[in-house]
Order: sequence, then C-alpha cells, then structure tokens
Amino acid sequence: MNPLAIDELICVLPKAELHVHIEGTLEPEMMFQLAERNRIKLPYANVEALRAAYHFEDLQAFLDLYYSGASVLVTEQDFYDLTLAYCERAHADNVVHAEIFFDPQTHTARGVAFVTVLDGITRALADAHHKFGMTSRLIMCFLRHLSEVEGFATLETAFPYLGRLHGVGLDSGEKGNPPEKFARLFARCRALGLPAVAHAGEEGPASYIVDALDILKVKRIDHGVRCTEEPDLVHRLAQEKTPLTICPLSNLKLNVVTRLDAHNLLDLLHTGVCVTVNSDDPAYFGGYLNDNLLACREALNLNDDDVVTLVMNSFEASWLRDVDKTRWQDEVGRIALEWENRQEAQ
Repeated sequence: MNPLAIDELICVLPKAELHVHIEGTLEPEMMFQLAERNRIKLPYANVEALRAAYHFEDLQAFLDLYYSGASVLVTEQDFYDLTLAYCERAHADNVVHAEIFFDPQTHTARGVAFVTVLDGITRALADAHHKFGMTSRLIMCFLRHLSEVEGFATLETAFPYLGRLHGVGLDSGEKGNPPEKFARLFARCRALGLPAVAHAGEEGPASYIVDALDILKVKRIDHGVRCTEEPDLVHRLAQEKTPLTICPLSNLKLNVVTRLDAHNLLDLLHTGVCVTVNSDDPAYFGGYLNDNLLACREALNLNDDDVVTLVMNSFEASWLRDVDKTRWQDEVGRIALEWENRQEAQ
C-alpha cells in the first residue's frame, strides 16, 4: 500500500482525542500574547528562544517549564482563547470529539479562581460545538506531586460545579507518587458518580497500572506503555478491554522511548489491547493528533487496517453515548471503504 495514500486516509478520518492537557496546548506565540495582555514577564526574549527551550531530559524537566508557562493564564478570556485555539487546531485534524484534561491546582495556587478556569474552558467548548459540531468531555485532574489532602480541597472547591465535569484524572510526576496515595480521594469521587482515569506506566512501573486499575478503579489508563514489562498485565488489558491513551510523540520527546520505531504501540495493538493515539501536550511535544498518527505510520509502518483500528478504538474508548460511538464508527467504516475502493480503482 502506498504510504502517502495511508497518510491521506489518516487525514480524512473523523477521530476522537482522549488524552490532551489543555494547558499543554499553549503555543509559544499565545504564551507571549497572554503575557503581554496580563503584564507578565517571561524569562525568554522571544518565541524562538522559548521554543528552543523545549528539550527535555525527562518528565520533570518538562513539567517545570509547563507550570511556568501556565502562569500567563489569568482571566476567563485567557482560558477561553487557549481552549478555542486547541479546538480549532483539532478540528483541522478532523477531531470530532475531545476529552480534555485541565489542572485546576496549577491555577488556584496562583490565586486564579476555580470558576474562572472552568468558565473559560466550558464557554470555548460550547462555542466549538456550535461552530464545528465538536463534542467534548471535561476531566478535572489532580496533581499527584501534591498531597491527597490538597486533592480533597480541590474536590471541595469543585463541588458546586460537578454537573459541568465529566470525570477526574491523575497527572503530573509519577516518580514517588503511586496511585495508592490517592485511594481515599478517588473513592470519594466514585461515590459522587465521577468516573476516573489516571496517568500510569509512563515513567512509573507497570505496577502503577495495576494499582490504578485495582485501587483507583479507573476506566482508562493514560500512557500505560510500560505494561509490557508484565506480560500478564498485557493479557489482562486485552481481555478486559481497558483502553490505553498512548501519546507517541510525547513518549519520544520525554525519552520514554529513544526512537519512535522502537515504540511498542503496534505490538500492543496487534495483541488486542485497545490502544488509542493522542497528542498529550502538543504545543511542547511538536505534534497534534494527526502529527502523531502520521509519525507512527512512518516509523512503525502502519497499514490501513492499523490506522482504522486505532481510530475505531478512539471512539470505543471514549465517554460518548453508545449510540454516538456506533454512529462515528460506522462513519469511519464508510470512509475507509470508499478510500479502499479508490485505491483499488487506481
């Protein structure tokens, strides 16, 4: 199959994105615009100098810059502009549904009110639905390098607005912050009817994936690439159809893998794990959703069946209603069949 033809297929298929941090979509140009708007001095002379700093030895090196960059987000309009810019970029990649993480603790610690963050993001998501028909879910993440007590305080702050949230997540640095640290917090979220996801098995060991499933009772594992350290875990993930929201370019940029052609994404897919491809923090890692899929197609020699399965998985693993999952999967199948017939006719 012509690789360029498969690239065309990637671009035309509708997709869902399930692992994107809205703060991680803050492009350098917007960072400088918001810094000027809010009279904040950045420690970089210009956009080029900032972009040149995007070389990370590990997750923590990235997080240090990530939290620093978020300091320019102050007003509701800032969060609106940030979110709408992501939605516009995702729409260009034919993303029709996005499940977006946000980190309220990053902002409330700076004196930005929780409702300021929430109002800006949700207003932009509503406008994206009106403009593009893009649907969304919003997932509030707890920062795992902070304490469980601080997580409970954030949940208490969010309590009046739970009707506007679709679930909770766990992100930030894995090292030294196992899932069990947040067992009581996630139990409380379950009691409130909030489904959960968690970052696990990116820098942390495979055992963190097991604990996220068994202790936090998560519905999806974000990243999860270290599951292959435990063959029984891979079998469990496949049997239980537990989705992994893998972010290939992020894994490369943070040295989780040294080369993209050594990534285990395709092996996991062919083992029957519900693998999905996502962008994570695309402004920092050099690629939005299509960029990740195109890079994997080239590095891992994905064929058209692989691409279609990954995209089908993105809807299957989403929190869309079953009827909407089926509708989009049927559309993916229809477009893929038309594409295949054109290839055969050429």
